[in-house]
Amino acid sequence: MQWVIGIDIGGTNCVVGAVAADGSRVVGDHSQPTGAARGADGVIGDVLTMAERTTASVRAADPGAEIIGVGAGAPGPLDIHRGIVILTPNLGWTNVPLRAILAEGLGLATALENDANCAVQAECWVGAAQRGKYVIGLTLGTGIGGGIVIGGTLYHGASDAAGEFGHMVIDIDGPLCGCGNHGCLEAFASGVNIARRARELLAAAGPSQLRDLARGDLTRVTAELVYEAAARGDPLAQQVADDTARYLGIGVANLLNIFNPDTVVILGGVIHAGDALFAPLRREVAARAFQPAVDACTIIPGALGGLAGVYGAAKAFLDQRAAGLI
Repeated sequence: MQWVIGIDIGGTNCVVGAVAADGSRVVGDHSQPTGAARGADGVIGDVLTMAERTTASVRAADPGAEIIGVGAGAPGPLDIHRGIVILTPNLGWTNVPLRAILAEGLGLATALENDANCAVQAECWVGAAQRGKYVIGLTLGTGIGGGIVIGGTLYHGASDAAGEFGHMVIDIDGPLCGCGNHGCLEAFASGVNIARRARELLAAAGPSQLRDLARGDLTRVTAELVYEAAARGDPLAQQVADDTARYLGIGVANLLNIFNPDTVVILGGVIHAGDALFAPLRREVAARAFQPAVDACTIIPGALGGLAGVYGAAKAFLDQRAAGLI
């Protein structure tokens, strides 16, 4: 069987796995934390080590395995034609020739793609959005990324910068974003910033189930913990969840009015909140977007979880090879 090494470099973790070329399964997935303090060299060194372990895993699982290449997803903006990570606001990388480094280190043809594009494309390939023709995806993690897939093909724009939905401004007087602008959607509704808003409220609040779940340590507050506390009826956590639905609803309604998609797929750990996230989000979108756009669109959670980026990175290699880009 043919396999592709899929590498997903995120703002918090890197995940590496071997993906069957038909998208049927992943073998040997490994993960390590990232973080700006590690620098590009440290993170890429870990990625190369995980890729070597993944190669050994897939050869053990499939003695006849043919590893045909590598796909890597990284935060952007990128230059996918030259294989360069131009800037990563949450990691602090600038002008890193990632494709060349990985290709040399692993001895395999390598493709580079935006990490959010990878995750969204994966959902269109083998995940929740397979039936969509006009698909918008948002990834809610350390930041907010996005992707646009039309008829199965990623839309990159004139300079590979399309889909940076996390950096649409929804409040000109809003908080500072990692990109240097103020009031971006990411600054309000990424997983990191959901937790930040909760911590700010907790610092001035009295007893709270959210505080109890965090064992009194505000640094332990995460977006997932916020939704858990909201499900238990904690008013402060519910306020944060309601505000998040409003911020996301503004952003998604803008996207419906601009792109008129048939599917919006939301990815990231916060989707495990289920209806606590999606019900108010859908209501907010319905109240803000044009009705024909709302009627035509389904807003759904992703299905591939933490492996979406790995699947999508492999798909990026297959697509770029077919297009003659590598």
